[in-house]
Amino acid sequence: MMKTKDFDTLVAHLHDLQQKSELWNTPVCSGFLEEAEQMKVFPLFPESDGVHYFGGYEEAMKKKVIFLPMGEGGFSDVVCLKAKINQKFRKIGHKDVLGALMALQVERSSFGDFWVEEGAVYLYTSEDMVSFFERYFTQVNQLRIHWERLENYPVYKRAFQVFEVVVASNRLDAMVAALMKTSREKAKRQIQAGQVFLNHEMIEEASKLCHNGTTISIRGCGRFQFMEMIRQTKSGRLVASMKQYI
Repeated sequence: MMKTKDFDTLVAHLHDLQQKSELWNTPVCSGFLEEAEQMKVFPLFPESDGVHYFGGYEEAMKKKVIFLPMGEGGFSDVVCLKAKINQKFRKIGHKDVLGALMALQVERSSFGDFWVEEGAVYLYTSEDMVSFFERYFTQVNQLRIHWERLENYPVYKRAFQVFEVVVASNRLDAMVAALMKTSREKAKRQIQAGQVFLNHEMIEEASKLCHNGTTISIRGCGRFQFMEMIRQTKSGRLVASMKQYI
């Protein structure tokens, strides 16, 4: 959980970037924000013509806040690097790449999503970090790597599970209660405490309705997507189909 002091510092930094964008009439980008940071700052900097969240692809977990002057839509300094690897004799995974990044003593805000697929490592970063990674990020767990810059933005297909939950209705408190396996009253208190986000926006209204495709993020519990209501039980309750990334 982000400390209040850290959050205040982040908000002040984003306000400063926003002012610079307006003053200089040019796009200005933050570093990559973790999901928890995004959820906390989104109510203060909601998506608009002048504020954009981007991490390389729509479902990216880490994203930048990009402040845009009028008419500058689509700007981004996000870059994707790819390193071909041969895992025949040495297997590497997510933890190995993260360990190598931490060994470089770089800020976590300097890189976005990264993942290992068969035959390659993919890393999202900023334009101003490309030369650094190309020069110094040359090894992962004793496996030599060489980065190349991609022209496109590949998408990381995260694993997920689909499951069913029985809910009283499509109200937010009913959904949260079912997902957390708790009472509606406790779910309501969780919502009112600002611990629940609907489509990445903090919601304090327990009666808010959830629609097909709605993303429900519960701090300390995970992120879910309400797919649809699939049937009704004999007692009149509803069975909802949910997706959770794992």
